[in-house]
Amino acid sequence: MLLKHVGKLAPFLGVTCTSEIFGQSINVSSSQVKVYSSAAGGENTGAVAGQTVVTERRGCVVAVGINRPEVRNAVNQETARRLLEELEAFDSDPDFNVAVLHGIGGNFCAGYDLKELANHTALLKLEQDVTKGPGSMGPSRLELSKPLIAAVSGFAVAGGLELALLADLRVVEESAVMGVFCRRFGVPLIDGGTVRLPHLIGLSQALDLILTGRPIGAQEALAYGLANRVVPDGQALQAALQLAEEISSFPQQCLRADRSSAMYSCYNAPSFTQAMQYEIDHGVPVIKAEAVAGATRFSTGEGRGGTFS
Repeated sequence: MLLKHVGKLAPFLGVTCTSEIFGQSINVSSSQVKVYSSAAGGENTGAVAGQTVVTERRGCVVAVGINRPEVRNAVNQETARRLLEELEAFDSDPDFNVAVLHGIGGNFCAGYDLKELANHTALLKLEQDVTKGPGSMGPSRLELSKPLIAAVSGFAVAGGLELALLADLRVVEESAVMGVFCRRFGVPLIDGGTVRLPHLIGLSQALDLILTGRPIGAQEALAYGLANRVVPDGQALQAALQLAEEISSFPQQCLRADRSSAMYSCYNAPSFTQAMQYEIDHGVPVIKAEAVAGATRFSTGEGRGGTFS
């Protein structure tokens, strides 16, 4: 099954290499790395050599791309630092409403760069107090105040899966492969994988993935609730950007209040009563700020019949 998925990925990978996955040797052909450019309205090539993370603005949406295609976008310390910087900048910038996280060159992210870990163990400094420093993958400890969408192509495995779990929504290409591949090498999930995955898909299904390390394809991920949308190969980024623009078009104070309440009830609320209290406390201010104006628009005929335009 995995070889079937990898065969589909071959045209999208940025380098020629031979990989061994579960004891199977897989030859991967080379192709040109493509970088999405909102300014050009499409794709540009070769414009960001040397940058491990690139960003593109599209109105109120920002696309954040991991740019290490030669290692399937595995994250090293520099990339982790840059990802953290870019997502923190997005969250604090009032001009941005939604971010899209993606990988350049055909893969989302293959996890942490194990070659760096093997060769530079002494240089890896990880703050164990999660309130005082970033995770090994960079932004994994963030609690963002605005929506993040992951556009998943190719491999989203190990720490790459954990980055995808950081997102509110995941748009996944048909040939994408997800899984806890680090199981084989004794590398633990320390970037939220054991926390977010059970909340998203339930403990039983999460343990199936965590304990076995097995790969799953897009359709199984969709059935689990791990994928929110499945799209044809090569279309995850564009579909994620379109989804981001749709979400960005809604009244934002209301949207963020509802999102914050859902997150609180899932991760932080000690009781049902306190979750309900959080919801009303954060919802009431929105009524005056946005709901009255929205009700006025509705009363004049806008949005009747469930239309969004």
